[in-house]
Amino acid sequence: MNTALSVNLNKVALVRNSRPLSLNLPDVLAMGRLCLQAGAQGLTVHPRPDERHIRGDDVAPLSALVKAWPGCEYNIEGNPLHNLMAHVRAVRPDQATFVPDAMDQVTSDHGWDLRHTAQALQPCIDECLALGVRVSLFVDPDPEQMPRVKALGAQRIELYTEPYARAHGTAAQASCLARYRDAAQAAQALGLQVNAGHDLNLHNLTDFLQAVPGVAEVSIGHALMADALVMGYAQAVQAYLAAIARAQA
Repeated sequence: MNTALSVNLNKVALVRNSRPLSLNLPDVLAMGRLCLQAGAQGLTVHPRPDERHIRGDDVAPLSALVKAWPGCEYNIEGNPLHNLMAHVRAVRPDQATFVPDAMDQVTSDHGWDLRHTAQALQPCIDECLALGVRVSLFVDPDPEQMPRVKALGAQRIELYTEPYARAHGTAAQASCLARYRDAAQAAQALGLQVNAGHDLNLHNLTDFLQAVPGVAEVSIGHALMADALVMGYAQAVQAYLAAIARAQA
């Protein structure tokens, strides 16, 4: 399986929102188009309730943009118990990634504990499936969670990779990667596909994909934005595609 790159546009929107003028700089839609032109296979947005980065009025134009690119996918992520489902109903993205963020959370920092949240998530998953929207659940690398994901009817997981990013380059890297590999294999054995995201970058991405085979998609935003400040946005997208290609070679 070729691993798809979905570029998260939240940080582009965050920069735009920091200067509340009518100039719309940087233009989130234009940057999304640039990513697709550079070869990205998808775009990701995470419209939080406070709209501190992606705003509600960004969601539909970006959906229309991705639909004009055959083979590319639109992924909307967020907490379905807050504001996510309104966006899912409005545009019917290719994928909805359920993330257990609190209202005031700065960034995602853990996966779902399905022992306690499955009952609340079930109606949201059922609604997505009825709308023809694939569901991915943001989870920690815990093989015991995978049967619960399957029982809920979700088709994918997204492995939360910040712990791996922290371990990369240290003595803990190998054992940390083993946990991710075991979790991915447990998911795949049940017919689930595996995504990954959070703090993946040009230094650690290839190693992760070599150690965890069969990853369907990586979602990358913060690090790609940082690299784009140095090399340009299109060149940064191409650098990440090259890192993926090295893993698959």
